[in-house]
Amino acid sequence: MSHAPVGSQDPDDLMLASVNLNGHFPWLDPAQQVPYGHVLYAAALQERAPADVASRMAALGYADVQQPESAWPDAVGTQDAALVRREGPDAFRQRWLGAGEPVSLHDVLRAALHSGHAPAEVVRRITALGFRSGGGALPETRSPRDVMLICADRKGSGTYFGWGDEVSAGHVLEVSEHLACSPHAAAVRLAALGLRLPYTPEPGDERLLTFDVTHRPHHPGRWSSAPLGHVLAVARETGRRVTDVVARLKVLGVGVPDVAVPDAPDDDDLVLLSERLDGRAPWLARDGAVGLPVRHILRAALVTGRSPAAVTARLTELGHRPHDKARLPETADEADVRLLETLGRSYRDNVHLEHVLRGASLTGRSPADVAARLTALGHTLPDEVEYPETQGVPAAS
Repeated sequence: MSHAPVGSQDPDDLMLASVNLNGHFPWLDPAQQVPYGHVLYAAALQERAPADVASRMAALGYADVQQPESAWPDAVGTQDAALVRREGPDAFRQRWLGAGEPVSLHDVLRAALHSGHAPAEVVRRITALGFRSGGGALPETRSPRDVMLICADRKGSGTYFGWGDEVSAGHVLEVSEHLACSPHAAAVRLAALGLRLPYTPEPGDERLLTFDVTHRPHHPGRWSSAPLGHVLAVARETGRRVTDVVARLKVLGVGVPDVAVPDAPDDDDLVLLSERLDGRAPWLARDGAVGLPVRHILRAALVTGRSPAAVTARLTELGHRPHDKARLPETADEADVRLLETLGRSYRDNVHLEHVLRGASLTGRSPADVAARLTALGHTLPDEVEYPETQGVPAAS
């Protein structure tokens, strides 16, 4: 059982014998080895040479003091001694870095995070104290993301990648989403930390992995897919072939459109694929259940001068098709667009009286006219409802 040193009430001796280096219980067990880090930290606190501290502990009955693989350092400062104390939620399992084994990448990055030093500086300092690094060169710059970047299972047991481990493209996307940073920046930093990637980060990856640049950068997560509009826009901006853009996205772990991507897009393709029909992001998202909104088809027809049928045919080729119940008019009409914008219902949902009355109120049309037009466009309305023919006054916007 651990106990205070026999025959000594000297405060310095009590500090050396205490587990927490505070002169109080709990005490080190003389039958157990005294960690090398404990000696270094005590030497820094007492401003003594580490070898002198080890000798004093031996005199106090602690015969087994862990020795460094090289000579004892002449002195150790408090800041350097703090680097050998393990940090993090699992530090209770092992309070000090081990002197007889290479220091893990996780411990180096934890020490860098808590000390404010760059990882390379941490390695230099702990090496000077007699520890061994388990890997090669590390960055000379600081990053608060480093520890989480190497977390292999952040939702589970908190395991971490080690020196030279290989990480997947999916890990890069997942951890960058969690840290709200660019996947390209995450990949570059992981490579700088000595981890192996299934690809070599390239400067052009930053644009490929930035989906929406009109409002704010939006980056893909592990299960994200690149909209076709994004693929075509990047190809046009960079001069790369569309197939090359798709191939690189696959390498980066990003899902790609499961349609035949055109090598030579039509001039209007980006317009048709943009939500605001301006040829820029945000891009249409595929929804196989609800289908492409008919109002988008009609607006696209008005913008491009194509017929609704021609717009639908091209968008279907590009992977977007309306719901099977949708009925398209031969020509596009602004009145239909305004009516559909008031609806907020898909073709999977029935249109009820309140939706008809709302459409009538917002457009100034009679409820009967609204009901008839929605029916003509393929929406399902209850048969038993009789809608007034009276035309209303459009609600103020």
